[in-house]
Amino acid sequence: MLNLTDAAANEAHAFRTMFAARKRVFIDLLRWDLPVLAGKYEVDQFDNQHADYLILLDENGEHRASTRLLRTDTPHILRDMFPVLCPGPVPSGPATREITRFCLDPRLTAAQRKVARNELVTALVQYALRNGVTDYTGVAGLAWYRQIRTFGWQCRALGDAVTHDGQMLVGLHISIDGNTLEGLKQAGCFAEPIIEMPAARGGAA
Repeated sequence: MLNLTDAAANEAHAFRTMFAARKRVFIDLLRWDLPVLAGKYEVDQFDNQHADYLILLDENGEHRASTRLLRTDTPHILRDMFPVLCPGPVPSGPATREITRFCLDPRLTAAQRKVARNELVTALVQYALRNGVTDYTGVAGLAWYRQIRTFGWQCRALGDAVTHDGQMLVGLHISIDGNTLEGLKQAGCFAEPIIEMPAARGGAA
């Protein structure tokens, strides 16, 4: 169970369960070629002091869903690894964040994953509204991008899909404003996060 009197321990545990879940999803299931720390955590060069994280937990403090948010005035994935996905200027600035490592725990059932997904999408919008973020960018597989577009927010492709390592990838842009939460509700994708770690910066396993 969560120890509500020890915020530091809760946060450290949340980071460990998140990095372990990322390994299960992105390395074990999706077979991405990514570094592994201590044989069980997926951690890369973007997990640094500039990254923010949203982590959803169950009642025992275990990972349900998470995502990493990167500033766009420092190195990030779209600009520095996949600039071909954005033929024009890559959206950037203090009010723009890049969504990366959107992770739903594979131990959840399909129904539980959908609930966790909706909570994480809602948390992303709430984070943006609380922190003056007006734009999100990201890199997604074409099938995932098509799902993201249905969540009720304003989402568009930054360019044509491009094949990379046998997968069609899309650079995407999401606009956030005072109407976005209502859009999620109308699309059936609004769900208030139940147990969410406060947005934490610069974690390590």
